[in-house]
Parts: sequence; C-alpha cells; structure tokens
Amino acid sequence: MQSLRMIENWPVPTAAAAVVRADGSVAGSYGPQEHRFPLASVTKPLAAYAALLAVEEGAVELDEPAGPEGSTVRHLLAHTSGLAFDEQRTMAEPGTRRLYSNTGFEALGDHLAQATDIPFAQYLHEAVLAPLGMTATDLPGSPAKDGVSTVADLVRFAAELQAPRLLAPQTLTEATQVAFPGLTGVLPGYGHQKPNDWGLGFEIRDEKSPHWTGSASSPRTFGHFGQSGTFLWVDPDAGAACVALADRAFGPWAVEAWPQLTDAVLAELAQSA
Repeated sequence: MQSLRMIENWPVPTAAAAVVRADGSVAGSYGPQEHRFPLASVTKPLAAYAALLAVEEGAVELDEPAGPEGSTVRHLLAHTSGLAFDEQRTMAEPGTRRLYSNTGFEALGDHLAQATDIPFAQYLHEAVLAPLGMTATDLPGSPAKDGVSTVADLVRFAAELQAPRLLAPQTLTEATQVAFPGLTGVLPGYGHQKPNDWGLGFEIRDEKSPHWTGSASSPRTFGHFGQSGTFLWVDPDAGAACVALADRAFGPWAVEAWPQLTDAVLAELAQSA
C-alpha cells in the first residue's frame, strides 16, 4: 500500500506500519516489521483481551468486585472505577466519570493474578500471546503500559480482533461497544470530551473530535494509542485494521500525522475494494 510510505516523512528515528484485512491477510506493510517497540498504552488492549478470556474461562466475572469499593472488573476495563490516572487514589464514585487510569489496569492485573494464581504476564502469554504466535511480545512490567512488541506480532492481534478465534464473537462485540454510555472524561492528549466513550479495554471512535484516527474513520472504529508513539485501530466498516509503531513520544507530530495516515489508508482501501 502506497499510503503506508507516509511514515517515511514522520519525524521519528524508526517507524513501521501494516494494514490487515478482515480476513487476516496483510493488505500492505512498510518499515521494519520485526523491530521491537515499547507499546505504552497499546498494552491495554492486550491486557483487556486476557481479562476477557479469563471471564470466558470462568476465572472471574465482569461484575464481580475489583479495585476500589463499589468497582468491578467491568469498571476497571472501562476506565470508570474512579481510580486516578497514575496513583492509588479514588477520584469519583464507580460508574460516574470516565477517568482514564493506568492504576485501574494495574488493579485489574493484580485481580486476575489473584483469581487465577498465575502472574498476570504469564497469564497474558499463555492465554493470548502464545496461541496467536506473538513470539516477539512480552510484558516486563505494568499491564497498563509496559508491553513490548512488533508490527508483525500486532498484525496477528489485529487479525484476531476482526475474526476472533480465542474469544467468542459476542464477547468481543460487547467489548467494542460503549460501556457506561454518556460519561464525560479526558482523552489523553486531546482534552475533555463529552461523551468520552470506551468499551472494555478499547477506545470507541464514535463522533469524537479531535481524535487520533482519521476524519474518514467510521464511528464504530475501536482501538488504542500509546504515549510512546504507537497505535492500533480496527474499522469494521472498512473491513481493515492498521498498526503503526514509532519510537518517538506522542506529541504534536502525531496529532498531525496519524489522522493523515489513517485517511490515506482508508482511501486506498476504498479504491481497491
């Protein structure tokens, strides 16, 4: 795909990208596909997927208590537990505000480790990474932000998000629809948004503006971006997903470059359909 060559002009030392069709085939790729990048918050969808598998296996339930008092696994996944961004402090009653929280995902990881008697990183590896053949991906620290991976590995995950083999399709459908609709909150890097819609571990595009996806992205688009210069989106209406990893921290360059890349990718996909 010629659109992916746009990453050549990104002001970053290293970048790589790929587009994955709904059938799992790679529509195009560019850059070092096996280069390992810190994922930052693109770790969260991987962690969420492991949590959803734990729900299906019966190790935990979405509505069982987890995190601060009154919070559940569902609240933690949807950033509505009330926990602060990066500290053990409760800022709101569960279910009342969309408070994006690394602490919440760390509480989720601790809860799953206790429920399964398996360290979370090991559970993630056994439940998600190994079955998908994501051999270059690991989690050396926080389930909120410390994953390391490659475009080649995330292509496998992007294929799974479009045609799940590990999860029941209805479970993924629930995870990629709005949980706790109507809540306001801050989308990191983009400011206060009303509503600030999320699913269970996945951000939902809806009608948010500004946004890190493209102006042509469908409202059903879901995914995540990371402060290390990384993103993964799935657009069900386009029948494709895009992964882009870079080794420069998120900033104005990404606010400008990412939507341009996304719109170019979507336009090229539409032309080839």
